[in-house]
Amino acid sequence: PSRTQGHGLRTCRPHRRTPHVRHPHLEKETVERRVQLLRQEGIEFVTNADIGKNVDVNDLKANHDAICLCLGATKPRDLPVPGRELKGVHFAMEFLTKNQKRLLMTKDGTLESKWEKESFITAAGKDVIVIGGGDTGTDCIGTSMRHRCKSVTNFELMPQPPMDRALDNPWPQWPRVFGVDYGHAEVQAVFGHDPRVYSVMTKEFLANDDGHVKALVTQDVEITSKGPKAIEGTEKEWPADLVVLSMGFVSPEEYIVHELGLDVDQRNNIHATYGDFRTNIEGVFAAGDCRRGQSLVVWAINEGRGCAAATDQYLQVKRSQSMLQQHSSNNNNTGFANLSSLSPRS
Repeated sequence: PSRTQGHGLRTCRPHRRTPHVRHPHLEKETVERRVQLLRQEGIEFVTNADIGKNVDVNDLKANHDAICLCLGATKPRDLPVPGRELKGVHFAMEFLTKNQKRLLMTKDGTLESKWEKESFITAAGKDVIVIGGGDTGTDCIGTSMRHRCKSVTNFELMPQPPMDRALDNPWPQWPRVFGVDYGHAEVQAVFGHDPRVYSVMTKEFLANDDGHVKALVTQDVEITSKGPKAIEGTEKEWPADLVVLSMGFVSPEEYIVHELGLDVDQRNNIHATYGDFRTNIEGVFAAGDCRRGQSLVVWAINEGRGCAAATDQYLQVKRSQSMLQQHSSNNNNTGFANLSSLSPRS
């Protein structure tokens, strides 16, 4: 849900941006122009609509012939260890989104957030630990650097990748090799070292007297045939005023799935066959990350187009059936007037 159309395009995380540049992916004017074009095509945008919370699912189904669910996979993977409930431990998208929203301006040029400290999570002057890698983890590192954090460390569960492709990682597979992204380079330039620490897992978070995180304890990890295994006796304590969990996303939010009574797969994604996109509920379709799991934007585009075509075909068939029923009903209303037409010709 969002208060503005195209919100995600304006407030995406600052991936691969230089330190001195503001971070929206697209200017507001560009997004507004496209939104107006879509409006002119007949699309109605309803903002602040959280289906299953402030919008009743039954009302939605009753007033529409078809529903397409393109929810994404927004439920983050959590870290259920002692101390997880402490203040100062946040999910990555909470950290990134709040920081982007504080930069949004109204049309008259004023900041919507009014720069209130309560409206965002700051890393200024703090020891920051980012748990998890990938693009999101890098963006958390970069954002912390822009806040002028005291230090930033990035934990990764897996071992450090090789500098070159391994024999079991041939082209055209994605190259699993060591790389330096913009966030890592910024830390290297400011603090003189790469922020990443490999083959570690978090054992627990430690609290100060105010219930705020002050440190965390890790253990080294070895990769076995059964997965990562903690190595006893390797515990280490790390100072931390802010911990950001960036460990990916597991599934779409559950409440809309439960409200609609949708079937899910073994990973709790909405069950719908690729190409058909129909769920187990009549007239409800699903596409993108909420169906296939967290993936790339090219798949979102592909599935969005495919789902639109499948929904259009469904509506055409439904319209044809409705017209046939209406035609049949009209014929039945004529009583015995047309029975002669059914008699065999002499």
